[in-house]
Amino acid sequence: MTAQILVEKKKLTKPPLGLHFLGDRVLRQPAKRITKIDEEIRRLARQMLQTMYTEDGIGLAAPQVGLAKQLLVVDSDPEDATNLPLVLINPVISKFSRDVCVLQEGCLSIPKVFLDVTRPEVIEVSYKDEQGRPQKLTAKGLLSRVIQHEIDHLNGIMFVDRVDNTLAMNQELTKHGFLINAVKPIES
Repeated sequence: MTAQILVEKKKLTKPPLGLHFLGDRVLRQPAKRITKIDEEIRRLARQMLQTMYTEDGIGLAAPQVGLAKQLLVVDSDPEDATNLPLVLINPVISKFSRDVCVLQEGCLSIPKVFLDVTRPEVIEVSYKDEQGRPQKLTAKGLLSRVIQHEIDHLNGIMFVDRVDNTLAMNQELTKHGFLINAVKPIES
């Protein structure tokens, strides 16, 4: 059993870290591997979890708070106090299932925009936990989707880059004040 970073699952009046939004350059820069897992990284993970809970998120990657580090936090069931959050450092997806599914995604860096994205249903991901121990996880369903979404952030990819329905995407982005040219479509 891995040691967990414990953070109360509650909204703070002000999140400890500020979010960056679609159009900010930091979201497009590839994150750097973390070479030293120490108390500073664990503190950052705690602050990221607090920020994620305050903003009603289920995942958050370091680039979203302006840091080009390969660190992400995930809690696919923030309402359940017994469901412990995950801290993934230097995550790498080693396997993708052939089965894919289409689900609506949103992002704390693109508030109020929700669009359909196709992703593999099951993944296998290797990472280091907050103590620096190597871990391997097979994730399916929502957890798989959230991890893939957050790892995209580590590679400078936003979920809107994966949206097939450009008409719906352009309408949603415009409606919420985001620039359409901030999207960098990925060729499938």
